[in-house]
Amino acid sequence: MARVRYGARTEAEIAAARTASSRLPDIWSTGVVAVWESDPDAVAAVLPPPLKPTGRPLVRVNISKVDLPGYPLGAGSFAVAAAHDGVEGWYPLVMPMTHERALTGGREVFGEPKKLGEVTVEREGLVVRAALARHGIEFAEVRGAVSGPLPLPEPTRKTDFYFKFLPAVDGSGFDADPVLVHCVRNEKVRKLERITGDVVLRESMYDPVADLPVRELVGITIGEKTTDQKGTVVERVDAQALLPYIHQRYDDPQQILDGPPQGSAR
Repeated sequence: MARVRYGARTEAEIAAARTASSRLPDIWSTGVVAVWESDPDAVAAVLPPPLKPTGRPLVRVNISKVDLPGYPLGAGSFAVAAAHDGVEGWYPLVMPMTHERALTGGREVFGEPKKLGEVTVEREGLVVRAALARHGIEFAEVRGAVSGPLPLPEPTRKTDFYFKFLPAVDGSGFDADPVLVHCVRNEKVRKLERITGDVVLRESMYDPVADLPVRELVGITIGEKTTDQKGTVVERVDAQALLPYIHQRYDDPQQILDGPPQGSAR
């Protein structure tokens, strides 16, 4: 009988796949990063407990193109500064990806709020433009001109906070208590330049980042970097405390809260 491809894989095939994934070479990306101070009340409002605001109401947008072997990837993150249990980091609200492969792994393994979207990183001479778009709306755009090189930072560790959960089958909340994930990234930078420019946030009902306005621009850079990441579940989260924030993850949260419609495909 010809092999049934949906059938079980052998232990040797599983081990080979695990070994291959652990030996990935450094993957370099070219990205634009903008950081600004926003409304402190707005930043606090988007943080589900037990996350808390930091000393500064910072917002960061990261817009990158990634040199993945075999196909290019556009990747973005729109995040606010947050703290948990003495650790300061970033809480991403939306992470547009241009390919499903990057989307599903991050969502299902780490709980990242990834969604399919459009990511633009353009440079012509000194002029730079980067943008994140979904549903035909460029909800975040960074534009400007390179104004000079910056010294390369030492390798650094950065932390992102994610909530990993499964919506309940009956639409009543979650199938089990959600967990809070600390995702630690080791970052190396090989090129970094300063950009003089601005950030434009546009209204979108799907990605309402315009509620986190630019009050004071901290800085914009363009650079080349590589990162690895490791996630750790640090605690289980009160389901009822997280439920009011579930709409952050979905374009149509009613679809999750209502449960499956009658007659839906099984």
